[in-house]
Amino acid sequence: MNVIHDKENNKFTMNVNSELAFIDYKIKDDKMSLMHSEIPVNQRGKGTSKILVEKTFKKLTKERYNTVAEYRYVIVIAKRSDKWNTIIEQA
Repeated sequence: MNVIHDKENNKFTMNVNSELAFIDYKIKDDKMSLMHSEIPVNQRGKGTSKILVEKTFKKLTKERYNTVAEYRYVIVIAKRSDKWNTIIEQA
């Protein structure tokens, strides 16, 4: 499962069994604010959300974005990880 940065629609997307999981964002004050994520209903409770968030964090690091996590679940994943807690700013 790869995460694709859809810059036109301000989303990071991941195809999961022919369904779309995504995190959307806004750019404000030269920072990318992760606002919301959505996972297909049949993928919930399987760790898909965590995979999406962590792969998005990797993509953001590779693309060198200053990032703020505003969505509660994204903040939780960042806080639980020594690696992402120092890289992803929490609102």
